[in-house]
Amino acid sequence: MSAVIRLARAGTKKKPFYRIVIADKRSPRDGAFIEKIGTFNPLLAKDSVSRVVFNAERAKHWLAMGALPSDRVSSLFLASGLTKKLDVTGKPQKPRKKADKLTRAEKRAAQEKLMQQLNDLAQAMKQEMNAPQVAAALQRALKQLD
Repeated sequence: MSAVIRLARAGTKKKPFYRIVIADKRSPRDGAFIEKIGTFNPLLAKDSVSRVVFNAERAKHWLAMGALPSDRVSSLFLASGLTKKLDVTGKPQKPRKKADKLTRAEKRAAQEKLMQQLNDLAQAMKQEMNAPQVAAALQRALKQLD
């Protein structure tokens, strides 16, 4: 069973009121829950004391047990100072650029240099007709291109 800490809606139409509950993640939003640990009233002013009320000891207990808070509950805990910023989204990190990769200008310069070497080898092949040495040089130049 994986537990989550989330909001369960109560209240009437256009007057939301939420309970902060511990629930099985497979249960519906307003369905069965394990424990109620607090309330959240979004209609009250942001600086109001009774806007967010929860039992910090029980919240810490459930966080230690492995319960994952929802995004909204996580932000409520962060605002109250209960937790540090949590990364529970599981979003992949963007890969970082490697320091040893060449820039486009450097790549272009290296390719031009190799093309010049290949042209020189082709000229040498026409003049000397020494095929084994030219073939070996061409293979080395082709390996450098990759």
